[in-house]
Amino acid sequence: MTIQLNPQETTRKTELYSQLATQLRALLEGETDFIANAANFSSLLYHSLPDVNWAGLYLLKGDELVLGPFQGKPACVRIAMGQGVCGTAAEQRQTILVDNVHEFPGHIACDSVSNSEIVVPLVDREQLIGVLDLDSPLLARFDDEDARGLNELVDIFIESVHKASSSEFKL
Repeated sequence: MTIQLNPQETTRKTELYSQLATQLRALLEGETDFIANAANFSSLLYHSLPDVNWAGLYLLKGDELVLGPFQGKPACVRIAMGQGVCGTAAEQRQTILVDNVHEFPGHIACDSVSNSEIVVPLVDREQLIGVLDLDSPLLARFDDEDARGLNELVDIFIESVHKASSSEFKL
């Protein structure tokens, strides 16, 4: 279930994500280090999106997701594929919106303050490399506008992966 936004709220979110896309492109421009770009990406989201208490990446290593650059409280380090919201989004390669994480079967509670979550898979050339994960203390914080905006930002981030040298980050 997603919340319905009035046209004014939709316009504000669309404008916010448009501004974030511009800022993200500027942050990533000329930088080829994967970890530096991932760190700036998570920081930009954490400090720009309202009512977010965690923003970061989990990277696929072998058959599990491993904590990558993030902003917020310390987090779970390893998540099995198919487990929790992150593992489910990774396995299905689909963005998942969860209005109330306490009702999500198998939810992994890293921070008891978090009540809603959105996870966007990071897919480069049909290969899963990880997920982008955002948490909020508010119930139903994320909606379809957030999903669209975050997917666009992930696309911009993935473009920077192509520029990263293979010695910096192996896909």
